[in-house]
Amino acid sequence: MSWSLVFTEQYEKRALRFLKCHPDLEKQYLKTLQLLEANPFHPSLRLHQLSGRLSGLHSVSINLSCRITLEFLIQEQEIIPVNVGDHDSVY
Repeated sequence: MSWSLVFTEQYEKRALRFLKCHPDLEKQYLKTLQLLEANPFHPSLRLHQLSGRLSGLHSVSINLSCRITLEFLIQEQEIIPVNVGDHDSVY
């Protein structure tokens, strides 16, 4: 089963801002995206569904403190990143 990442212009701006503030996390960030596309259910991503005001979105971990929130469209095999940042800024 192949998944595809669909990047919006808004997400790309957020990602650039995140990487500018955290250049040391670029390798981890790119590895997370590669793994997400290859197997979004890989245990190291810690994929989980969100609730409350972020209901309908999912989250994966870049490391212990940084996350990527995303729309996870199972029937279309698409993953649409929504936001990236540390725990407090994403949630």
